[in-house]
Amino acid sequence: MKRITKTSAALAVLAVFGTAALAQDYPSPVPLQEGAQAPIDAIAKADGPLRIAYMPPATEFNYYIAIGEGIKSVAAGKGVEVFMLAPQSGADINGQMGMIQDVLTQDVDAIIFGTHDEGAAAPLLKQAVDKGVAVVMINSDIPNFPTPIHGVVGYAQRAGTHKIADWAVAKIGDAAIKVGVIEGQPGYHSTERVGGFLDGIKGHPNFEVVASVDGKWNVEGGNTAAMDLLQAHPEIGLIFAANDYMAIGAALAAKALGRTDLIILGNDGDTSGLEEIAAGNFTATVNTVPFLMGQAAMHATLDALDHKFAGGWVEIPTEIVDADNVVSVLQQPEKLYPQPSKSY
Repeated sequence: MKRITKTSAALAVLAVFGTAALAQDYPSPVPLQEGAQAPIDAIAKADGPLRIAYMPPATEFNYYIAIGEGIKSVAAGKGVEVFMLAPQSGADINGQMGMIQDVLTQDVDAIIFGTHDEGAAAPLLKQAVDKGVAVVMINSDIPNFPTPIHGVVGYAQRAGTHKIADWAVAKIGDAAIKVGVIEGQPGYHSTERVGGFLDGIKGHPNFEVVASVDGKWNVEGGNTAAMDLLQAHPEIGLIFAANDYMAIGAALAAKALGRTDLIILGNDGDTSGLEEIAAGNFTATVNTVPFLMGQAAMHATLDALDHKFAGGWVEIPTEIVDADNVVSVLQQPEKLYPQPSKSY
């Protein structure tokens, strides 16, 4: 799948997601690839109160809970019923597919979803679209989901991790460094995030990737992966993990091995990851503001149900957070979920 290239939409969304205010709307969407856009005017307009299913890949990730809280914060002011349905584990693809099938038998007006298996979800979401249900994907930038859907809300994943690679190149300079990569479970998200980081260090021969392993998107998997990497390749000086949970796991492995010199990079901007950076346990992450992403997704979904959304991809901006700016991010708890464990 080709990714959507970064556009001026990112500049527009910066006004929406500025440092002083919460999201109240969303920028003009970027069109999806030809044939990937489901018609907005075919969405059934509800006669009564709206009922929306939020269906992330799993409940084990606070990241998706944060998106859900953003969705709920908008719904609360609109009199809209939102319910969340997801398996506990992101690896439980069959469980998520069964839940989508169940929702298809219910009276819902829209589905806001994320998945780790686009191919498995596509036939079921086609049924939803065919029934006139609004279908919006979150936490992605897929321009050509396997079946036409109404919208995508997320950040440019490859561009985000390219940005953290640029950060690493600037910080390390010309010094030689061995790199270990912790991927997520195979799929679009892992391919794009790892690909962005590798694109960013390409052309810098002092960066040498010595191994790349699957960390299963969670803390335990990241811990196991990092322990294997560091024991097999003690010369590794930098680990890039495709999400913050795996980066936290890598930090635990580094601590267990006494590796205080290790640079650990993540991706997400999860509250727990931000606090780990503030504590000095890992180095930097790509902040993708999941709570505000949820707000934008809900606004777009409500507009789709009212036939006012143009369709397409809504881009959420990203920023690199490290020791220099993490406290300022944690000092804006209204943009975070869960809330930080203490005041900063």
